[in-house]
Amino acid sequence: MKETKSTESIPNSDSTTEAQEDNVTPLKCFGSSIVAGGLAYVVYLLFNSIVQTYATKTITGTNPLVINITAAVRTLVMGTMALATGVFGLVAVGLFLLGIQLTIQSIKKA
Repeated sequence: MKETKSTESIPNSDSTTEAQEDNVTPLKCFGSSIVAGGLAYVVYLLFNSIVQTYATKTITGTNPLVINITAAVRTLVMGTMALATGVFGLVAVGLFLLGIQLTIQSIKKA
């Protein structure tokens, strides 16, 4: 089989990058950082609530399979909440730092 090269035009990546840069402002970054930080805090509170609930309620059962499955589900739920807290927290920090970077760049341009 012969491979044919596509002659479709590829959009200029420079023009799309410039258009995307115009949409990103420090104010949007700081606002989004506040939203992500708020979500991280809410998920952290939920995580604490789940951990406290699991700590006060012991596993009641004598079947080893039930005990193992219950422990696995508890670990999975707590791990998911911890992961969500970390992701939202890191996104908040990253957006905040991006806002600072854009602010510094705009000051240097002026």
